[in-house]
Amino acid sequence: MQFITGTYLLAGLTWFNVFGNAAPLSMAGLAFTAYGIHWFAMADRRYIDASAQPDGWMAIAFLFISILGAGVFASAGDIPVMIIFVGLILIYAVEVPTQLFSWGFGARLVGFFQFVTGIGLMYCTYAITVDLAPGAKA
Repeated sequence: MQFITGTYLLAGLTWFNVFGNAAPLSMAGLAFTAYGIHWFAMADRRYIDASAQPDGWMAIAFLFISILGAGVFASAGDIPVMIIFVGLILIYAVEVPTQLFSWGFGARLVGFFQFVTGIGLMYCTYAITVDLAPGAKA
């Protein structure tokens, strides 16, 4: 779903210009597409029972995408989404040494940061749904 959402956003921004010129949406499109492709790669690796070490190398790239996202959404004033990207920064910053150097405690720390970031994602999902639903009040 992330890949489809990212592709939809990027196509709407570039090909059809239906969203106007919005840097946060461009960042969201980039992040959703990249993270979606990452899910495909992780699923394939798990399906063929390959080594998890390449996930450590990929985590470096996703760490930089997360830093970029936090900066873009901070400058746009969208603090809840920026906080999600800070959570992603923490996840990928721990994922790198965990996968590349077999840091045993790192797996638990990654899980903790995924849990906390997931709570932030659910908050944003709830908030935008209530905000956009006609007649809904939080």
